[in-house]
Amino acid sequence: MSSNNIHILQPSLGHISRDAIKVVEEEAGDTGALNLPDESVTTIAKCGSTLELHIPDGGFSAVPFLEKSLRLYDPRSGDDDGDMAMDESGLYDGLSATQTREARGKVCEDIPVSAAQCETGWLELCAFVDGNQEISCWRPSARMRLSVWKRLVEGALLQGIDLEKQFLVGDLWKSVLDDDASAPPFPRALLEALVRRLCAEDQRPALSDDIKWACFDKEECTRWVGEICLAATAPTASSAVGRSEFLQLWKDCLPESWRGNAILSKLPEGSYQSPDPTTMFFVDASQRKHISKAPAAGAAAAKTKAKTTRNWHELLKNSKR
Repeated sequence: MSSNNIHILQPSLGHISRDAIKVVEEEAGDTGALNLPDESVTTIAKCGSTLELHIPDGGFSAVPFLEKSLRLYDPRSGDDDGDMAMDESGLYDGLSATQTREARGKVCEDIPVSAAQCETGWLELCAFVDGNQEISCWRPSARMRLSVWKRLVEGALLQGIDLEKQFLVGDLWKSVLDDDASAPPFPRALLEALVRRLCAEDQRPALSDDIKWACFDKEECTRWVGEICLAATAPTASSAVGRSEFLQLWKDCLPESWRGNAILSKLPEGSYQSPDPTTMFFVDASQRKHISKAPAAGAAAAKTKAKTTRNWHELLKNSKR
């Protein structure tokens, strides 16, 4: 925000006569002549308005921009490119870490937030890069994320992998593969994106680093699974689901020892609405209303005080008149 008038100056590209512009006198020489600079100002613009940056509720986020830029990955809806040829490691046609980083950077370079915010948004969406026919960046649908999670839990159970303790991501990937299938059920990069999203924060590697080891945060996983389950099952008011039915679906998506944590209070505030006392549907993060905990009267007083503080220059201007 600026409370002062803003002047925009443009230096001349060549010589300009003194009569053509007004030059501020610095000092007169011994002969009384003005000391003119070699370059002169040829354009002066003035803006007397007050500019103020508007910060949305919850701060700035790259998620809305990424949702528009990334392709939606949902095989059952026909939004994928069919079978993706991979080698035994799950890499697409030899896609290197450098190619992955460059593809991600190309998507983020035109998004008007910081690199850290882009990385956070990428992580939140479980976005990934593949190079099947061409290098593409994807964001999996809620239904696809839930499907990967279910497959991951089943594989971990069969292979005896404790998701709350450190495990090799490579072992988890092998646990989701079908021995008799000609191709993996989904890209390995998608599984790694989901694992990175659910990692305990102190053990989560940067997007530029490979993820070899992981350890899930039980509380974060439970909350995330609840959100994704509701988003996949009841994304709109017309598809609202019964509360008891949803809670049962949520519990069925969790490891046995986590089922007791599946309660509505674990969901983020504003993440769902209820058309009636028995049903509910998902509310996207961009549509959630952040309600201030401060009393309405206190908020109004603070707003009035802030406005008075910001307009001090107008008070001075009025006093000069």
